[in-house]
Amino acid sequence: MEPSSAAPGRVAISERGLNLVGLAYRSVSDMIRDRRLRGGDVIVEAKLAETLGISRTPMREALQRLEGEGLVHKGDGRNYVVRRVELGEYLQSLKLRLLIEPEAAAQAIGSIPNRQILAVRHEINELLTATTYHTDRHWLSDDNLHGMIIEHCGNEVMARVLRELRATTRLFEIDQLKDRLIPDSTEHLRIIEALQASAVAAAREAVAAHVRSLIDFALRSLLPK
Repeated sequence: MEPSSAAPGRVAISERGLNLVGLAYRSVSDMIRDRRLRGGDVIVEAKLAETLGISRTPMREALQRLEGEGLVHKGDGRNYVVRRVELGEYLQSLKLRLLIEPEAAAQAIGSIPNRQILAVRHEINELLTATTYHTDRHWLSDDNLHGMIIEHCGNEVMARVLRELRATTRLFEIDQLKDRLIPDSTEHLRIIEALQASAVAAAREAVAAHVRSLIDFALRSLLPK
C-alpha cells in the first residue's frame, strides 16, 4: 500500500514544479514584452525568484526555456541578459522571413482550423475598431496570427527557423516600432482574409507585403539621416 500512496504525491510535486516553471516563464516573457525588462538588462535570478515567491530552480528552468527561444542569453557569471537586437540584425532577419514566411502561409492553408482563423480575425477587428489602442492586445494578436501560420505550415524545420526569426524581430519591435500598431493590424487583416478564403497566391502576397512593409518602415524611419 505504501508505494501506491506515495506515487500520487510525487506526481503532485512534479505538476506543481511544472506550474511554477510556467509562472516564471510567463512572468519574464511579460516583463520583456511590457518593456519592464529591455535589451541588455541583466536578470538577477535570485532576486526575481524571490519577487515571484518561488525557488530558484523553476526560475532557472524558465530562463533556460527563454534562452532556447532566443529572448535571453547567458551573461557574466550565472546571470541571464535580455537579448539586444540591433537594426542590422533586425533587417537581415526580416529579409530571411520574406523568403520563408509567405511559403509557410501558403502551406498552412487547409490545415488551420476555421475556428482559429475566426478567433484571430475577431482579435484584429477589435483592435482596428477600438477607441483606445492596446499595445498588449496588439502583440498578442500578432503572436496568434504568425504563430498560427508557423504551427500549421507542415514543415518542422521551416517552423523552427521562423520561430527563431520572430523572436529576433519581436525583441527589436517591442522597443522601436510603436508607430506600427495600426498598419500591422491592417496588414494582418489582409493575411487572415486570404487564409480564410483559402487563396494561396493572395496569402503569399499578403504575408510578403507585410514583411516588406516592416523593412520599408525601418529603412525610412530608423536609419540615421
